[in-house]
Amino acid sequence: MESEKTVMPIGSRKGRTGKKVSKSMRAGLQFPVGRVARFLKKGRYAQRIGNGAPVYLSAVMEYLAAEVLELAGNAARDNKKSRIIPRHVQLAIRNDEELGRLLSGATIAGGGVLPNIHTALLPKKSEKNSEPKSPKKV
Repeated sequence: MESEKTVMPIGSRKGRTGKKVSKSMRAGLQFPVGRVARFLKKGRYAQRIGNGAPVYLSAVMEYLAAEVLELAGNAARDNKKSRIIPRHVQLAIRNDEELGRLLSGATIAGGGVLPNIHTALLPKKSEKNSEPKSPKKV
């Protein structure tokens, strides 16, 4: 007798174990590909959405999130903190040229502003031959 093999259709979502494999797992992503696909369809951005569009968009969003979190983690470590707060996210985004340009119109609640003193407000550098600031008592 021949051993019976279960033949799965080519387009099946089940692997050898018979468990479903998510689109995110297949793409090797953490962000939900299926949810992004649903939102793309529900948002009516186009009449038709290809199969690769939500995968690509999920990958881009995951990359941007990882980039911001890495820079914010570095900012938190620079401030001797173990938790990332909105201030660290703000510092990370505004100090990075490309992310700053991408998110230039975004407001981060609780982020504050970058520390900056206008050069006109700084005290002028005095020369060595100039008079001392306080008069000497004679």
